[in-house]
Amino acid sequence: MKRQILFILTILLLGGLLISACAQPAAPTEAPAGGEDAPQTGGGVVQVGTDATWPPFEYIDESTNEIVGFDIDLMKAVAERAGLEVEFVNVGWDALLAGVATCQYDAAISAMTITEERAKEFLFTEPYFAAGQVVSVRQENTDINSKDDLAGKVVGAQIGTTGAIEVEKIEGATLRTYDDVGLAFQALLNGQIDAVVADNPLALAYVGQNEDQLKTVGEVFTEENYGIAVCKNRADLQASLNEGLAAVKAEGLIEELQAKWLEGAVE
Repeated sequence: MKRQILFILTILLLGGLLISACAQPAAPTEAPAGGEDAPQTGGGVVQVGTDATWPPFEYIDESTNEIVGFDIDLMKAVAERAGLEVEFVNVGWDALLAGVATCQYDAAISAMTITEERAKEFLFTEPYFAAGQVVSVRQENTDINSKDDLAGKVVGAQIGTTGAIEVEKIEGATLRTYDDVGLAFQALLNGQIDAVVADNPLALAYVGQNEDQLKTVGEVFTEENYGIAVCKNRADLQASLNEGLAAVKAEGLIEELQAKWLEGAVE
């Protein structure tokens, strides 16, 4: 009898241990890195910086508070052809250049001239627009007829631009820089400076808005090409944007955008 009781107790004990083992929760497993639950960065959106103070290339539409212009339409079209989604960020010129150089922004489009110095800091797409520097003065001015007459004059330009660089090359000219090119033209209107040097489409746009007070003088005196700047670590993005740019060029979109945004501002 004792032997039977001992046998029964042994069976019950073993059964209890088995039930207890089955009831233990499974050890947690770590989700594989890069899986569906891993946090995603970027979301496939290309962040594009622009200095929206350069009409008609990029500026704020006061009625909608949105960034509009030649460059904005172009970038959207290029991105669409390349299968990309873009998000525009409005930022000052110096911060824009620094942001692309440090890859804070994936790319930038802002009537930006392709230069050797800038090409050391970031990548560029193929050119999409030819421009050059021109001198603007007040209507009543008769002693400045070209850049050759700027010696002894105070000349405004936006800081960090090729316009400012060109003024620095003119012996005897005094450069006064502004964070916003519109401020340079306002200073010219107010008689605070003698002239402004800026990209010809931009200059003609400002002169066109103030035809009774401003004029351009002389010829366009530099040959420059605008390109889309790209973070130096994103050669893949540069290639994609070049493909998109080639597509819109083949479609004749550049000419359409010139007619839309630059009619009367470029020859």
